[in-house]
Amino acid sequence: MMKQMIQASVLSLILINTMWLVGCNTVAGFGKDVSKSGEAITDVAKKK
Repeated sequence: MMKQMIQASVLSLILINTMWLVGCNTVAGFGKDVSKSGEAITDVAKKK
């Protein structure tokens, strides 16, 4: 049971990462995505 849960978790992470990387078509696109993520984290931190 535990082994199946670990396998499902690993598979989910692989699929999520694959979809995320496919969404970033270029290195420039990747940089923009990282920048937007950083801005969102900064905005949340400022609100608290």
